[in-house]
Amino acid sequence: MNKFKKAYEFIGQAENVLASFFFIVMVCIIFAAGFGRTIGYPIGWAMDTSTFLFAWAVFFSADITMRKNRHVSVEILVNRLPKKIQSYIALLNYVIIVVFLAFLIVYGIKLCFITRFRAYQGIPGFSYTWVTLSIPVGCTSLLITILLKIWNLVKSEKIQIFKMKYRNKGL
Repeated sequence: MNKFKKAYEFIGQAENVLASFFFIVMVCIIFAAGFGRTIGYPIGWAMDTSTFLFAWAVFFSADITMRKNRHVSVEILVNRLPKKIQSYIALLNYVIIVVFLAFLIVYGIKLCFITRFRAYQGIPGFSYTWVTLSIPVGCTSLLITILLKIWNLVKSEKIQIFKMKYRNKGL
């Protein structure tokens, strides 16, 4: 488990670096393209490259945000409930997210297969699959994060799914 935790943390740091780098490069390319268009020298590959960088940055950022529990949520009603009920609601939310991510992974892989021969207009020879690959890769990373959150929630004993009701009676 310790090796898994180190690998998970390394992947999280790599995602953070890549998402930041992709975002900075994307902004610079868009700025350069706008400036180039203004002075009469448009950059033909700028929008395609920005789309590629944006897709990967979005999924990396989503996982970073999920790891840090920083996604937007409305908890005004849930916070008024008892802690045990809050834990069950969190578990239900995680299960819904797992189902949705599994759906995205399956159909993301199908989309990668469908787009394997499609190339960017501005970048000949660069397959559009590299963009669509961000869906299954990013969702797999998110799925691992959610499964770890479920594991930690169940392990924290806030959720009593696997506890035996009569364990002290020897049954």
